[in-house]
Amino acid sequence: MSEPVPLPFLRSTPSLPESPWAPLGSLPLTVLVGVTGVGKSTALQALQEARSGLRILPDRREVTDAVMIRPLAGGPVTDREQRFRLTAEYRAAHPGGMAQALGSLQADTTHWGTSPVFDGLRGLDEVQYAASTFPSWRFVALGAPDAVRVRRLLGRADAFDRVQTDTPAADVRGSLLAIPGVRAVFSPSELGDLAVLTTEGHSPADIVARARIVVSERQNYDPQAAEAFLQTLPRSRALLLDTVALNPGQVAQAVREWAADPGSDDSGSAGLQVEG
Repeated sequence: MSEPVPLPFLRSTPSLPESPWAPLGSLPLTVLVGVTGVGKSTALQALQEARSGLRILPDRREVTDAVMIRPLAGGPVTDREQRFRLTAEYRAAHPGGMAQALGSLQADTTHWGTSPVFDGLRGLDEVQYAASTFPSWRFVALGAPDAVRVRRLLGRADAFDRVQTDTPAADVRGSLLAIPGVRAVFSPSELGDLAVLTTEGHSPADIVARARIVVSERQNYDPQAAEAFLQTLPRSRALLLDTVALNPGQVAQAVREWAADPGSDDSGSAGLQVEG
């Protein structure tokens, strides 16, 4: 008997499904790929516009809470860095990470339809697992430099973008340099640029908190490796977008055109869209 999970019209899959339930791994999902602040919301809106009646599955955060965080922590966790630690613990036992968690669920297709969208996957392990294990899934990958992502996180005012930090107003750069692993993610000049974001009205604590989120994500996921792998897939399965080279309107147009033509297949090359 399948077990319920605290997600609407979804359940775990230890047994064979009966109609109208179907494993998500068997459905032709469209999956957004990218770390925080790369512009997935724009792509998601474009997909909704391109495909009338499209259903959006509970997002990564909700699936993480239901399948990973709550079982490990015994309750909700809001601190981003603690969540990264718990999801890393889950991945140690489940190498496919979020892809494996999502694929372990059954969906009621009378509610979700037969080709829903999921936001999203991160890193090489998740993407590689998803592409090889679920051949009907398609991927829209979005990328942006880490320093740009910090700026975007500062601008979006999401209550979820929180970590515990104590940043002296007089030493933003020093606080940035004190983030474990920060030098592997940001160059000295990028750290200098982040430190002076206080002149644009951002608080030192917010700047350091967003930088810590980006560093923590990079320590757990490798966006460049995921994109390199997706470039080996045919265009019918993978669309890669640079959300700095492309403005939001161009991102939306590229996604709509790709979603509207699922049969196109330039074998061996992904749809890398870069326009000035």
